[in-house]
Amino acid sequence: MNNKTKRPKRTRGKKGLNAETVKELWSKTYNEEGKVDWSHILPCYDEDIYFRDSIQEIRGIDEFKAMYERLSKRSNSLRMNIVNVVEQGNIIFIEWEMTISFKKNPNSILYGSSRLTINERGKISAQRDYFDLWGDIFDNIPRFGKAYRKFMRKKFG
Repeated sequence: MNNKTKRPKRTRGKKGLNAETVKELWSKTYNEEGKVDWSHILPCYDEDIYFRDSIQEIRGIDEFKAMYERLSKRSNSLRMNIVNVVEQGNIIFIEWEMTISFKKNPNSILYGSSRLTINERGKISAQRDYFDLWGDIFDNIPRFGKAYRKFMRKKFG
């Protein structure tokens, strides 16, 4: 490499996660056997991780791992399509589409986003997920999805 060749610029000055590595890691949700697997992502989380979404609030890596294991057991397949990743300071936002196939139901697509807070050790210390779980699932049930959306518009929109 000569002196005039520039090296790719990292988006974070310190060791740890950045927008590029998050997009790469979160795009891979399967292991070699075709099973849902987040073992490559879990080392990115701090032991004292704080996680919250529209269903639950979790503290600590053990509870966080248990949550992922429950989701893996409930689903036949799960794919993450990372639409956008934006980094500002120690915050990384991810816009995603998660296609999940539950045991006896057709595929459902959940549209959402996650806000990751990166601590001084370069690990995720907090994650807040935002999504409309019921709306995205109900949209895949014939006739029920339209009734649900009509109800939501009438009551809240």
